[in-house]
Amino acid sequence: MGRSNGTSSVVGFTLLGLSAHPKLEKMFFVLILLTYLVILLGNGLLILVTILDPRLHTPMYFFLGNLSFLDICYTTSSVPLILDSFLTPRKTIPFPACAMQMFLSFAMGATECVLLGMMAFDRYVAICNPLRYPIVMSKAVYVPMAVSSWAAGSTTATVQTSLAMQLPFCGDNIINHFTCEILAVLKLACADISINVISMGVANVIFLGVPVLFISFSYMFIIITILKIPSAEGRKKAFSTCSAHLTVVVIFYGTILFMYGKPKSKDPLGADKQDLADKLTSLFYGVVTPMLNPIIYSLRNKDVKAAMRNLVTQKCFTQ
Repeated sequence: MGRSNGTSSVVGFTLLGLSAHPKLEKMFFVLILLTYLVILLGNGLLILVTILDPRLHTPMYFFLGNLSFLDICYTTSSVPLILDSFLTPRKTIPFPACAMQMFLSFAMGATECVLLGMMAFDRYVAICNPLRYPIVMSKAVYVPMAVSSWAAGSTTATVQTSLAMQLPFCGDNIINHFTCEILAVLKLACADISINVISMGVANVIFLGVPVLFISFSYMFIIITILKIPSAEGRKKAFSTCSAHLTVVVIFYGTILFMYGKPKSKDPLGADKQDLADKLTSLFYGVVTPMLNPIIYSLRNKDVKAAMRNLVTQKCFTQ
């Protein structure tokens, strides 16, 4: 690496991953590989049924197909790198590859935040204004909504990645993480990162705070509307149409709050344990949540279960 003014021209970064815990690496390699295969199979099957079954050609399932595709993209941007790090201690990743991985993971995360908000709005209109639903959520509306989610996520990812990659980096450039996670990369910068911090704060408000408030208010009105339904069967049927989405929202945001909201340990021994816990929590967020999404929607949604049964039945008969 060439040096200039005390900083280094970065060729690549070294990912520590779980190199300090070799026994865990072998176990997690198998677990993550199996989980990744389930993610590809589950989300791929969900995309397939939403395309092939005419009964699922509705806004809710269009958003669900986007969510499944997003989960495949998100995990594919990081899981192969994680698996490789388990096999290669202190893996080195080139600077451009690190920037691309950072962009993809940030873009997919931001897009999912917006997309979950769009899905909450869809459920709000369906339950609170059912007669206006075909008009409010027409194809001319829900397709641009999905496109804007992807555009917003990609835009903020471009900004955050560009700001991070323009920083000078010093030292060994060792990232104490599985992937090029943006906060872990910023710790290596040997320059003022106040602009990055402010930019990240603004992005968090827009892509975390605003969607959470939007989802909360949407479900507040949804619950009020459901409670006004006179029959218990009607209330149960209405709630069943949004229970899967609500479960996914709780898992998604709950994991984020757990990762970034818990206090940091000041004890060195406790810090080491917390560091391992942070990595494993990040791993859970990166692979388990995308795996759970298609399972939740297939188990808690009669239309999806019926569509999957029909797809399997047709496949069997064609053979």
